[in-house]
Amino acid sequence: MYRRFWCPSFGYPRFCRAIAIGTALAFATPATTLLAENWAHWRGPTGNGEATSGSPPTKWSETENVKWKVAIPGRGSGSPVIWQNRVFVVTAVKTDAQPTASPQPPQQRNQLQRGTPAGALPNLSFQILCIDRATGEQLWNQTAVTATPHQETHATNGFASASPCTDGKHVYAHFGSRGLYCYTMDGQLKWKRDDFGKMLTRSSFGEGSSPTIEGNMIIVPWDHEGDSALYALDKLTGETIWKTERDEPSCWATPLVVEHDGKKQIVMNGQNFARGYDLETGTELWRCGGQTERPVASAVATGDLVLVGSGFRGSYLGAFHLDGKGDIEGTKNVVWTVNRDTPDIASPLLTDGRLYFHKGKSGILTCLDAKTGKPYFESARLDGINSTYASPVAAGGHVYLTGRSGTTVVIKNSDTLEIVATNSVGETVDATPAPVDDELFIRGENHLFCIAQHESR
Repeated sequence: MYRRFWCPSFGYPRFCRAIAIGTALAFATPATTLLAENWAHWRGPTGNGEATSGSPPTKWSETENVKWKVAIPGRGSGSPVIWQNRVFVVTAVKTDAQPTASPQPPQQRNQLQRGTPAGALPNLSFQILCIDRATGEQLWNQTAVTATPHQETHATNGFASASPCTDGKHVYAHFGSRGLYCYTMDGQLKWKRDDFGKMLTRSSFGEGSSPTIEGNMIIVPWDHEGDSALYALDKLTGETIWKTERDEPSCWATPLVVEHDGKKQIVMNGQNFARGYDLETGTELWRCGGQTERPVASAVATGDLVLVGSGFRGSYLGAFHLDGKGDIEGTKNVVWTVNRDTPDIASPLLTDGRLYFHKGKSGILTCLDAKTGKPYFESARLDGINSTYASPVAAGGHVYLTGRSGTTVVIKNSDTLEIVATNSVGETVDATPAPVDDELFIRGENHLFCIAQHESR
């Protein structure tokens, strides 16, 4: 499966940022660094992949501007999330321990069953780690569950691809078929839900959609080759608030929460349709066809527009007004579309009115005006980036573009392509980096890096 990606909130991060600022101001002392912002979700405080403050370094290497580097056991491509002085990452580690959970049998569509028999797959310990942001030291590590996967995964994907998320009071680790786990910030298990069943993903690509927090809810996507659904759970108890069935096959996008005319809606990608749902009830509000097969990229939004695209076995990217009702294809609610070089695994970045995205899984870059769809530049090739799973992020007037090789090309956030620096951490990177204040956190295949202005070691 294709990773990280599978991996995005719009309304909830504003709530998180307000708490972050208030808490930081309340507890800051002359001896501490004031932390102005959190990165509580893999697409950041706006849900669009941008940091609204801070200025991380634009140049680094395996040693230059590396504040710390710590080994992460096992394998995982879920992106790091940060709340004040804590960094959270998830992983799946091979173990000889006996399985501790047996999820319910899968619900199948047309009896579809793919994958290697469970006995041929490794027994894994699914873990969430909490790292001290200042030092890189591990504060705690909890094993959510020990289980043997029921279905194989793509060679480039592990079994811990969904990113965690946090509201500053609890942190949530989603391991798909192995369940959703809620912990206190100190690592105590609050609740778990391991009764969703077993996903059967297209061509055994594996799992990876990340949940989204909004208000008192955590929104959990569940699209696969069986009975697909979108869940809203009470984030304090894990109880189901509503469940909406979806006539969609496998999809790895993450829900985006947006607000229009005083009401919030959830936007989800899908192979059949991009759709908007009422946040409070789960009722479908609008839908639009045109997306391509096995969508992965998550939506972004600006003003009253939401932008959704996909790029496997076809190309489609559309901008939709949020006041649509029913099937909006071919109506004025479809503001613009493009059918070339659209994103596949990596989600687009929207910052300062500019929409950046890679063509498919390549490093070829396009930048459009988000409101009109008109290109600023397109089909730009970036040396050192040939394959992408990580999504672009923006901070401090720059855009950070990361390839699977571990190379990050930094460009100016502008109407023209201006390369500032090309950097590498020396190992595969599939997770989306997290820019927070003046630091950049990069989850590599083997390590977690904190990139900051720092003397070489």
